Amino acid sequence: MNESEKGDLMNVIVLMEDSFRKDHLGCYGNKWIKTPNIDKLASDSIVFDYAYAEGLPTIPVRVAMLTGRYTLPFRGWQPLEQLDMVLPEILWDKGVTTALISDTYHLHKPQMGFSRGFDYVEWIRGQESDPWIVDPEVKVDLSKYSEKNWHPAYFGQPPTIVKKQFVQYLKNRAHWKTEEDHHIAQVIRASIKWLENKVSSGKKDRFFLLIDSFDPHEPWDPPREYLELYPVPEYDGLPITWGGGAVDDWTLAEVRHIRAQYAGTISLCDKWTGILLEKIGELGLLENTAIIFLSDHGEPLGEHGIIKKVRPWPYDELSHIPFIIRLPDFMGLKNRRVDSFVGVQDLAPTILRLFDIDIPEIMHGKDLLPVIQGEKEGRDFEISGFHGRSWSIRDKEWSFYLWLGPRIAGAKNKPELYRYEADFVPPEPAKYELEKHQPERTVLTDEEKEKAEAMEKKLREFMESLSPSPGDLMAKDFMKRQMLLQQKA
Repeated sequence: MNESEKGDLMNVIVLMEDSFRKDHLGCYGNKWIKTPNIDKLASDSIVFDYAYAEGLPTIPVRVAMLTGRYTLPFRGWQPLEQLDMVLPEILWDKGVTTALISDTYHLHKPQMGFSRGFDYVEWIRGQESDPWIVDPEVKVDLSKYSEKNWHPAYFGQPPTIVKKQFVQYLKNRAHWKTEEDHHIAQVIRASIKWLENKVSSGKKDRFFLLIDSFDPHEPWDPPREYLELYPVPEYDGLPITWGGGAVDDWTLAEVRHIRAQYAGTISLCDKWTGILLEKIGELGLLENTAIIFLSDHGEPLGEHGIIKKVRPWPYDELSHIPFIIRLPDFMGLKNRRVDSFVGVQDLAPTILRLFDIDIPEIMHGKDLLPVIQGEKEGRDFEISGFHGRSWSIRDKEWSFYLWLGPRIAGAKNKPELYRYEADFVPPEPAKYELEKHQPERTVLTDEEKEKAEAMEKKLREFMESLSPSPGDLMAKDFMKRQMLLQQKA
């Protein structure tokens, strides 16, 4: 079978699960987490040990994923631009059927533009503070939850706002009765239905399905049986499923409790991921379908003194992501690990190559197939950060963080250099210690001054080497307008 024939038969399913920490998977060395289904997928796949999200958090990562470009020097949280060249539009133009199924409510606002190029789009409503259920007759009982769900809150955000968001989420899920009502279950069941319809219609070749699940993003409220997998005997308070902020305002038992809530949600997601994978096999799609599992970022759960993404700090617990590619059976490439650095910007070029479609020169990312096949060396470093707030770079020995202005809440002044610990795995929640269990602990900027300067030089040179796209130039104007509006407000 030649490359063109393979491209004509190819399907690609991408499963993005939001806020999924790489170190909470068995296939990445975790011995206590219960993730048998994703681990099974990994055993039959290509596993990337050094995968990173470059521009954080949710929206910039999706932009990088769909455009194949680094966003960090050019734009932050904003809609897709009119001049952006996005993956689903390229595929659609080449006759590939495209579908998006998601509950990531940040994406579904029409002005965000993330439905572009998809033949079919289905939004699952009600995640987090999605203003979905507005009926005043729907009541919630806050007495069942700890006040830590809304107080203390995000830095610079009053508890009243966070409490309002939490109440909205409780209204959104007030009708739930079984596990199948959880959002991850809804997203997977909708995806299975689309696949079943596709196969039953006889058109089971040359499609692209993007499944974008907001779980395991907070709120972390899986069914009780998943929480019982990770007991924290010392915690006897009410559930904390949402809270964030500085750990100085939390007890160790509360931190361990919320880590258990997160771990339980991870196992819930694994269960439904397994249901999807089993159905893909039952439908006879494994022979010609690539399955790609990844996340947009991880989640701070006590590391560096914070819970949730409350400060623009791209430390390893946030920026290091799982990235797994199961190639179609006919390609004969299985059970391999890649120790080169890769990122979400490499996803679009790789998918285009799988479909035997030329990769536009405007894409920064690289086709990963030659790296998988051992024909080319991958990158020996990767970047991550928050646009206009922080940049970072890491190789297999060091990680370096550079803090940018303006000086908003959580800004830092002095660059930080750490010894890199790629294989760090946290202990189970009941044994977690705040200062001990984090992948980057000791700042070595002063002791290793020459190394810090060399890392900063490499970081700045790489950023300067990235050329803007027409969409990036439009994004620059958008960001200027947003800053002016904020100043006037």
